[in-house]
Amino acid sequence: MEHVSGVNNWKLVIRREAAGVAILWAATCDEKAVLPDTLFGLPVTALGHHALTPGRPMPEGEEVLVTCGPASGEEWDNGALTNLTLPDNLERVGDYGFFNCRTLKTLRLRDTVRYWGGGALMNCRAMDTFHIACTGQEGELMAYLAEELSRELDMTLTWANGQTARLIFPEYVEVYEENCPAHHFDYNIYGAGYGYHHCFYRKQLSFKAYDDLWRPMLGMEHDGDCALRLAWWRLRYPVELTDQAEAAYLAYLRQRPLDAGRWLLERRDRSGLRFLLCRLDWSRGDLAVLCEVAREQDCPEALALLLEEQHRRFPSGVDKSFDL
Repeated sequence: MEHVSGVNNWKLVIRREAAGVAILWAATCDEKAVLPDTLFGLPVTALGHHALTPGRPMPEGEEVLVTCGPASGEEWDNGALTNLTLPDNLERVGDYGFFNCRTLKTLRLRDTVRYWGGGALMNCRAMDTFHIACTGQEGELMAYLAEELSRELDMTLTWANGQTARLIFPEYVEVYEENCPAHHFDYNIYGAGYGYHHCFYRKQLSFKAYDDLWRPMLGMEHDGDCALRLAWWRLRYPVELTDQAEAAYLAYLRQRPLDAGRWLLERRDRSGLRFLLCRLDWSRGDLAVLCEVAREQDCPEALALLLEEQHRRFPSGVDKSFDL
């Protein structure tokens, strides 16, 4: 087994190919892990079939141990893996590549991963957060992820020029329900997310089409917390956001200022709180409530912002009285 240094601890089985290195099997004992971009001077371009499936026996091939120091655990089976960064040069993921990675929640990758084998994300029950480095091909990757996973998804897109967008795709559920009198099954969709997961035209995302789904979603049964996050991230990172869409999202947050404020305090998002304070109309009572929440959560920086805003909006002098 060859040893190489890396960002994390990995046991790998690889195959050297003309285009680069294919990882046939990969196991880590770390919760947050980064697969190497290169091995032996060659780019890592592919993950094989069942490459990260927990508990899968090690296949035959060239064995490599990637280390960054003492291992943090004894189990090398991806059972604790929650956050994974894929190689920058990765192009292909084989069949069932992440099968049964039940704890894996966050995936970081480039939009150059163009081929996904059958069942690549099957039983990835926690996977819902994606950080995508964009080169102009992000639409195809996003369309695949949105179609493959019907749960609520949180996608952050970053371009080389520094521009960032963050999009929430609400959950939906497809259900076949038995209709006994008619002797057939009825197909029903529950949740407001179906349109968002299928708003791609020729595997490209239109921000306008995404924003146009906002009012229809509010007209049906939906998750209020999800809607708040969707509106917030579109306002926070307003890529191709029209004035009309901005007004609609702001109107929603103006109806729920305390919910938005509490959420930002829980995240300890000081810059986000400053952004929100500047864009909503606040009552003295709302600000007093958020000040109390900041005290309870021991957030002195946020409390200072709230007190400053309270004083700016509702200045008051010191009442003085004298007894003669």
